[in-house]
Amino acid sequence: MNPTRPHLFGLVAGLFLSAGLCFASLVLSHTWTRISESQVINVTGSARKNVRSDLVVWRANYFVDAPTLLEAQTKLQADFAKISAFLKTRHLTEYSARPVQIREMTVHQKNADDSETTVVVRVGYRLTQSIEVRSSNVEELPKLASDTGELLQQDVSFVSEGYEFIYTKAGEAKVEMMAEATKDARARAEQIATQGAREIKELHNARMGVVQINPLYSTSTSWEGNSDTTSLEKTITATISATFGLK
Repeated sequence: MNPTRPHLFGLVAGLFLSAGLCFASLVLSHTWTRISESQVINVTGSARKNVRSDLVVWRANYFVDAPTLLEAQTKLQADFAKISAFLKTRHLTEYSARPVQIREMTVHQKNADDSETTVVVRVGYRLTQSIEVRSSNVEELPKLASDTGELLQQDVSFVSEGYEFIYTKAGEAKVEMMAEATKDARARAEQIATQGAREIKELHNARMGVVQINPLYSTSTSWEGNSDTTSLEKTITATISATFGLK
């Protein structure tokens, strides 16, 4: 074994380490030189805020089947009266019904004159109507899903489609958070400028980024901006790209 080999490896490692430190120093020096020579600095600021939804929207639908359109319409009105009573007993008065959808129900039957062929025969009508309920009671309304069995016991074919949780003050929050994001951008710019022996002057321009509304603590992003409606608690994130003058 060559006794000089470990010494050679140590020498080569030392050379690489020295070269790396020199390169890092040059890059750092170049960065500060650019800061010291530039008249502006570009930074990105951000702000986060946790909020609680203040509106819940519940969507559901119900349907009736009957041999004739008149019978179906009569039964639909009777079922709507039952649903209205169900909602009012729970102090829910903000609800609306969408236009009724009508569909013919048909079956294929064998032709009486030719058993090898079939004909389409109308056997009735199905009428479907969607209901939308709105409430600021974001905790109690979702619990109604377990109570709708009462409607089924009254022969109402009622189907819940789920809930949407909305923060109605999102617009105001966005304006507030843009101001916070701008403050954050200025603080970052001041930290960087100090390293180059410079000071921040005025704000030249600012460009608002996409606002993300996600479930609580989520950091998911999209180009269009997320607007979560699945969770009661949410996190709003705003970013801003700012350019400051240097003096």
